[in-house]
Amino acid sequence: MPKQVLAQIVVPFRGESAKQRLDASDEIRSKLALAMLGDVLTACVATGRTFLVTDDADARALADELGAETVDDPGGGQGPAVAAALERVEDGPVAVLNADLPCVVPHDVRTLLGAAELGAFGFVEAEDGTTNALALPRVSLFAPLYGARSADRFRSHAEAHGVAAVAAVIPNLSDDVDTLEDLARIGFRAGPRTQAAIGGIHAL
Repeated sequence: MPKQVLAQIVVPFRGESAKQRLDASDEIRSKLALAMLGDVLTACVATGRTFLVTDDADARALADELGAETVDDPGGGQGPAVAAALERVEDGPVAVLNADLPCVVPHDVRTLLGAAELGAFGFVEAEDGTTNALALPRVSLFAPLYGARSADRFRSHAEAHGVAAVAAVIPNLSDDVDTLEDLARIGFRAGPRTQAAIGGIHAL
């Protein structure tokens, strides 16, 4: 009988440089970024073995609190960060989620992983054409294709390797947060840590 591989999830986090487009102070940006990360990690840890890639001390402490494993960020951007974590996972289905998806719940992660478990390359496209999440049927299919219009590149990459590419329509994974307007748009759909951080901003 083949070995059963548990769900595996990778979350890269930029730390102090995160959320530079938020029109707020450094302190508020940091608190919001960590709060959103907390909501993402909570959903991921409830789903499977979770790896956080970061060089941020506060994020590492949060991972320890929530039960995620940490991987040192090698620098160079999101692609190298994800690749560093993938060196630690067992070969098989793995999801990669951005850290700014505060609406995510475990069911969303399971739904995304379902594509990979069926042998497809799943991806969630943001409104601007970037990529918020991936589902890889095997680790070797990852390529560092992030950036503008990356969803199109991930689709082409999968198809070039003979793997079906599935654009997963999962609203809670499509809704990322880059601006304060994004926070206002998602409103009470955000997780509890993000809601608390938003409340702290309004109290200032």
